[in-house]
Amino acid sequence: MSLEFMDKISPFLPGIKSPGSPLSLREKMYWTAAIIGVYFLLYNTYAIGVNQQSISQPLLQLISIIFAARIGSVITVGIGPIVLASIILQLLVGSGLWNIDLEDTTQKSRFQSLQKLAAICIALGESIVYVYTGFVPVASVGAIGIVILQLAIGAITIIFLDEAMAKYGITSGINMFIAAGVSYAIVAGTISILIPGAVAAVQAGGAAALSNAVAAFGPLIFAIIIFLLSIYTYEMKVELPLSFEQLRGIGGRLPIPFLYVSVLPVILATALEESLTVWFRFIANSTSNIARFFAYYQPVATSTGGTTPTLSGGLVYLISPSFPLPYQAPYGIGGYGPYITYLATHTTELFLPWGGMVLVPEWMHVIIYVVVLMLLSVVFGKFWVEMTGQSPKHLAEQLGSSGWQIPGFRRDPRIVENVLNKYIPTITVLGSMFVGFLAAIATLTGAIGTGMGILLTVGIIYMLYQQLQQERLYETYPILEKIAK
Repeated sequence: MSLEFMDKISPFLPGIKSPGSPLSLREKMYWTAAIIGVYFLLYNTYAIGVNQQSISQPLLQLISIIFAARIGSVITVGIGPIVLASIILQLLVGSGLWNIDLEDTTQKSRFQSLQKLAAICIALGESIVYVYTGFVPVASVGAIGIVILQLAIGAITIIFLDEAMAKYGITSGINMFIAAGVSYAIVAGTISILIPGAVAAVQAGGAAALSNAVAAFGPLIFAIIIFLLSIYTYEMKVELPLSFEQLRGIGGRLPIPFLYVSVLPVILATALEESLTVWFRFIANSTSNIARFFAYYQPVATSTGGTTPTLSGGLVYLISPSFPLPYQAPYGIGGYGPYITYLATHTTELFLPWGGMVLVPEWMHVIIYVVVLMLLSVVFGKFWVEMTGQSPKHLAEQLGSSGWQIPGFRRDPRIVENVLNKYIPTITVLGSMFVGFLAAIATLTGAIGTGMGILLTVGIIYMLYQQLQQERLYETYPILEKIAK
């Protein structure tokens, strides 16, 4: 399929003009700060016509973290359209279903225009879906149109902020928006939930006042532990020696990090689990045992006097980290003591179409959730390695075409592939399992910012640190940038 049709559409797509001359690191930092400032302004601006009191923030908390969004704000859709458009088009190209030469400047420009057009169309569609499915409650029927319009404008604004960040900032807008959203959630959660909880524990007095005050900061402590573990894991890698065939004495190392596919597997696994929760919400009023087998919903009273369907049983419930409200996190039921007691004593209802209802202990629910998330992470990890050209076969071909070889072995892609097969498949599985386990534990312990958010933020900060080092090196030695290009 040719992309020539984009030549007629591209002139009508608005865009961000590239800087006339290369920007210094200081200028990029200023632009980054300004763009993040605009993002926070949109993040804290609720759409006119939205019923803020009826918004169920825990419902899509993980998805909001991944998409750098805030339910009810003008950027409720967040970076979702950018991510979805990118994933779909990249998979079509990476799988060979769509033969496009992205090394060609013209083809690449057309592809980027198509990606922007797809993101805008998805932004419009998702804005409608969010409102009509009730995830963004509106104050009145007459406000539906204006709310959809605001969400669409906010989503499209994020698309252009991302483009501005790519041209004027220090990294991609997607990365910075996710890191900013998670950081805001951590600070806001600490100020609005943890600190008042600690103050209340001290004011209550008694022999356990100090220990209760410290326990109130448990979610923050777990967030810091996950943060430090993530940093340590990002530094773990296996390095294979390389030599350049055409120049003797020139060598290097091929790093194969423990997190070979970063946190992408757990992102996709979590997105799938959360999506199932969203999709099956449409059967909330069904009395069919088959429907209840997959997802069982119970009405839970809201602060406005009404009720909302809440997932409390079924297969989808068992593979999710959700608990019946208000048991969404340890600090939601009075601390880790009541939380552990709840997990040890309560049961989940699982309807069997052929045998009625059975009760599953909540501690088994926890085990099932952790195991399923780890397994899904492995599946998506192996899938992503194959689809994005990071498999041993593709990597061996890339090394061979570049003139690199592993010392002590013949320069044969098949030989190099056999060597890489000893490391990459095992590291992919172990790394995917580890990030899945870490994300699950962080979520279950109520870590501020969620396990997914912390893992993403650490990866972004680590990548940003490396990029800043490279930028500083290029400013000091400009010749290196010309060589790299």
